[in-house]
Amino acid sequence: MSDAIGLLAANLAPAEEARTPQARVAGAMKGFVQEIGALSAFRLESCIHCGICSDACHFYIATEDPQYTPIWKVEPFKQAYKREASPFAPLFKLLGLKREVTADQLEHWQHLLFDSCNMCGRCSLICPMGIDVAALIEQARHAMFDAGLAPKELYQKAAHQRETGQPEASAEPYRDQLLAIGARFGVEIPLDKPEAEIMLCVPRTDIEHYPSAVAALARVVQHLGVSCTFRSDGLVAENYGYYAGGKEWQREISLRLIEQAIACKAKVLLVPECGHAYTALRWEAADLYGKALPFKVRHVTEFLADELQSGHLKLTPAGTGKTTFHDPCQLVRKGGVNDAPRALMKAMGIKLDELKNHGGFSYCCGGGGGVLDIERAAPLRYRTMENKLREIDDTGATTFVTSCSDCRRTFDDAQAHFSWDKTTHSLLELVANNLLAAADRP
Repeated sequence: MSDAIGLLAANLAPAEEARTPQARVAGAMKGFVQEIGALSAFRLESCIHCGICSDACHFYIATEDPQYTPIWKVEPFKQAYKREASPFAPLFKLLGLKREVTADQLEHWQHLLFDSCNMCGRCSLICPMGIDVAALIEQARHAMFDAGLAPKELYQKAAHQRETGQPEASAEPYRDQLLAIGARFGVEIPLDKPEAEIMLCVPRTDIEHYPSAVAALARVVQHLGVSCTFRSDGLVAENYGYYAGGKEWQREISLRLIEQAIACKAKVLLVPECGHAYTALRWEAADLYGKALPFKVRHVTEFLADELQSGHLKLTPAGTGKTTFHDPCQLVRKGGVNDAPRALMKAMGIKLDELKNHGGFSYCCGGGGGVLDIERAAPLRYRTMENKLREIDDTGATTFVTSCSDCRRTFDDAQAHFSWDKTTHSLLELVANNLLAAADRP
């Protein structure tokens, strides 16, 4: 255990390395207590320790290691609640029924809360008591951040994004890269218009790895003739404050996009192919903002499906052959975006060979929740992904599609690691490549 703890401590953000163990415990306990409200207390008290959530977690399924049981990952949170805020807290303290959280325990739990959890929500879906286990894990991450125990990769990216709007330094600003992508692919990039119906943003994953997806977004909105704009000061969809557990940082990063959408009088903030950006903006941004957002937040898949249904978007056959699709967790389980991608693929003549576990029961790609960014988590992530890759292979599909750039990046990383024979395709790019021009419509 001591070697593991040393490795975990080495993964702290540089600014946090000097904090004493006692300071980390104090920060975590303060964070845990702040997170305990009526709903979280209800969830913690409702657990009957049945272990069914373990059968939903791909980390447990891959390893059969009890420490990866989802509800066990919030044990320090539960200990803090029982000792500090539960109805019988004085009794728990007096009789020692719940031990005090220690620094060593917190450092070990950093691995459980960050490396071995994608916050995919499959455990929440299956819990017989209706406990949102993923929400408890998110709250526990908040306390870990307060204790200075966020993994350094997530902490550093969150800090950089908070200060600059970009998760990482780049040779040229994303704004300039965006315009360069437009020139390279021959598509207009609407940028910094004073007013627009729709504000667009991009995943940094697409800027860095999939510029064709950025061009696809611009091409589709141009084809539809919608009033839209990117904003230089609110380009990046991902929220590394959300990944790292820094609630205030998450708010500040979300605020960049909110303020820019308000400034251009947008009626819709369109989230690109990024699942966790969708969760952070659609389901959490308003709470952090403190009031209802004066615009709608829509994922690009939802938006395109609506345009298809209204008759504004018409598509040609894609000719992808035998095809299967990965449902991003944050879209399908948290947002119910299940029918939209299938409607788009059906309109392109694609008959899906569905994965054994698809829709709401789809397994995570393995890289969500910031796990893809944590270097030390790679061996466990690869082990966890093997079941998912086999499931994809079992369909016999030659074309594999998803609607989340981080999922796409995770599968591409697995392709390189395992010499996997499939390339992951973007649903948005498929749509952009199969637009039916007005002149060709009947």
